[in-house]
Amino acid sequence: MIKLTRINQVEQFWLNEDKIEYMEENHDTILSLEGGKKLTVAESAEEVVNRIVEHKRRIYVQYLPR
Repeated sequence: MIKLTRINQVEQFWLNEDKIEYMEENHDTILSLEGGKKLTVAESAEEVVNRIVEHKRRIYVQYLPR
């Protein structure tokens, strides 16, 4: 899960990144989730992607050959 900030810049929450279907970035970053729910977050789309990559890296690094 990745930690994100609601658009009000105050409330943070954890999101299962595997539920994101796509992102839109206009003035705000809008995440469209499975089931049709939409969330607007303070982070840029690039920052959301960076958090997802870092999260996946922490999970899968143990499976990489050494």
